Amino acid sequence: MNTETNPAQRCGLVAIVGKPNVGKSTLLNALVGQKISITSRKAQTTRHRITGIRTEGSTQYVFVDTPGFQTRHNTALNKSLNKTVLGAVGDVDLVLFVVEAGMFNTADAKVLALLKPDVPVLLIANKLDAINRREDLAPWLKEMQERHPFTEFVPMSAKNAKDIERLMGYCEKYLPEQAWWYAEDELTDRSEKFLASEIVREKLFRFTGDELPYTSTVVIDKFEEEPSRTANRMIRIAATIVVEREGHKAMVIGDKGERLKRIGTEARQELEKLMDAKVFIELWVKVRSGWADDEARVRSFGYE
Repeated sequence: MNTETNPAQRCGLVAIVGKPNVGKSTLLNALVGQKISITSRKAQTTRHRITGIRTEGSTQYVFVDTPGFQTRHNTALNKSLNKTVLGAVGDVDLVLFVVEAGMFNTADAKVLALLKPDVPVLLIANKLDAINRREDLAPWLKEMQERHPFTEFVPMSAKNAKDIERLMGYCEKYLPEQAWWYAEDELTDRSEKFLASEIVREKLFRFTGDELPYTSTVVIDKFEEEPSRTANRMIRIAATIVVEREGHKAMVIGDKGERLKRIGTEARQELEKLMDAKVFIELWVKVRSGWADDEARVRSFGYE
């Protein structure tokens, strides 16, 4: 941690919150400028508090991407996820409350109810590209202002680089003058081992679509760096995909092991880019029925 005080430096915590599948992880990756949080069309792919760091000029932004707040199922996994959300919004300098432009439902309201009145909140109207006419947003915006005293309203698309730069400018004003917490080139406080499990999980959901319940998870059994003559780094990974039923196991493995092979290949290619290393990856699939309801097992799989 950087403890030298430089009066010109700014640094602070920015929480990204919203209901599941509203675009929080895509926004975090765009703000950091590199992929550190997995994205998927499937709701609830982010399960951990993931910190992304971006240092620009004299300002260091520490973004916290949170799981979408769960209101539907009361499993041990969901209780753990909700605790993560509450922990993240409890102690930050700024909150980005992400909603789809022009939309607001009960799930959004439940997240909004968690926000403390003394922390500034920016209303991020995401997926603006889906709105035909901007003027249609005016009555919705008035309604939103009545729900919460938002300090700024930011209509944007997380895929638009100019919108991201504009949002960075808004965030900067709310960060306190203090020394940076991380080195200038750090992008996340998560380990490579953690990122490996997340990338495998992303590919798992990408290739199984909606067929596979979101309670499937990935456990890293081995993550070792080995000496290599040909590459500057070589990493060997063994991971287990944990599913709830035998039928899910067959689905993940696919015909003649084809699907599991594709998941492994895509995960390996992405990890090689992320870690700048030669990566070998072995994947196994195991059935552990009811694990998401079992608190001890939820903890043993790395959830808080």
